[in-house]
Amino acid sequence: MVSMWEQIRSNRRRSIVLAAVIALLLMVMGFVFGEAYFSGGGVFGLLLALIVWSVLSLAAYFQGDRILLGVSGAREIKKSDHPQLFNVVEEMQIASGLPKMPRVYIMDSMALNAFATGRKPENAAVAVTAGLLAKLNRDQLQGVIAHEMSHIVNRDVLFMTMIGIMLGAIVMIAEIFMRSLWFSGGRSSRRYSSSSKGGGQAQALMMVVAIVFAILAPVLAQLIYFAISRRREYLADANAAVLTRYPPGLASALDALRSDTNVLERANKATAPMYIINPLHKAGMKAAELTSTHPPIEERIRILMAMGGAVSYGAYEQAYQRTTQRKSVMPPSALKGDKAQPMRAALAGDEAPKTARQRTREAGDLLRKVNKFTFLPCECGLRLKLPPEFKQKSVKCPRCHRKLSVPKAQ
Repeated sequence: MVSMWEQIRSNRRRSIVLAAVIALLLMVMGFVFGEAYFSGGGVFGLLLALIVWSVLSLAAYFQGDRILLGVSGAREIKKSDHPQLFNVVEEMQIASGLPKMPRVYIMDSMALNAFATGRKPENAAVAVTAGLLAKLNRDQLQGVIAHEMSHIVNRDVLFMTMIGIMLGAIVMIAEIFMRSLWFSGGRSSRRYSSSSKGGGQAQALMMVVAIVFAILAPVLAQLIYFAISRRREYLADANAAVLTRYPPGLASALDALRSDTNVLERANKATAPMYIINPLHKAGMKAAELTSTHPPIEERIRILMAMGGAVSYGAYEQAYQRTTQRKSVMPPSALKGDKAQPMRAALAGDEAPKTARQRTREAGDLLRKVNKFTFLPCECGLRLKLPPEFKQKSVKCPRCHRKLSVPKAQ
């Protein structure tokens, strides 16, 4: 556990440096835009950028998890809604040493994905799609949950939310600047021509610099964001392998996610980096992987499968180097005192494996439950599922044709 805390500290230092770079970029951006509009306006632009960043950062820090869960359409569920999912989350909470059980949410989508959020481990949350519960077996689900719990343990989710807000501020300010030029283009040109010759040329030059900066600054900020995200995904994969002691579980889950053709409709560019795989990724688009917030899925799978029978951070480090032909990804401090453990057997535990049909039915019922459906059992064994807009006082069973009374709550 000592090495894990060393990893967290290393992760934090890198995150702080990169966050500072994005913040500095935002400040410079505000100054340049202010100067472009009128001479001496750089200070005003700088103050405006600071105000925007401060407001958005406070919102991200105190309400970021609720915003992300709301935007994603995630709804909180209880243990009785899906016991297996809660058991897996509890197992990984104990294995990771988190002080409190994360809240569990489900997203109404058959796409395969998941994310974690929360300002700190004490108020963290894990959200999974209904499709994930329907398609993955227990070992695969454990790998995904362990990956997301690792983001919580490593304090990734707060930094990613904060940096994402800074990136959003940069994009928003650049967009406002470009739109203002579009709507006031003629007036801007007359203003420069009416200025003194020297001052007008200087102001026009500053405007050109501002336009170039408006185009390049969001791109640069996005590239920094990508660099942060990719390293964190490798570290979360490594930690998930150690927590579960079964790297093939996460590897096979990633393979299933890679093959999934369902679209996560409510995902967007701001929330995409929070998911275990990029929900905007399209199979076959190799060029898009160069600017993706996540490492290539195929590479992540090969690294996990190359770890062999011993599970440790050192084993992941060696597998990473052999697979990618790149240098270290794990902080050196995380490898000190690292002890290898034997890989456990598949399908651990006494629980009987569920069939794909059973998992799909349970996931569908869970979605209906969170969407306020009423489950009405009949004596013949059939269970009717009535949507919330069903307002009739009775319904006929399609199997035995009994007339069933609908509860008043419906």
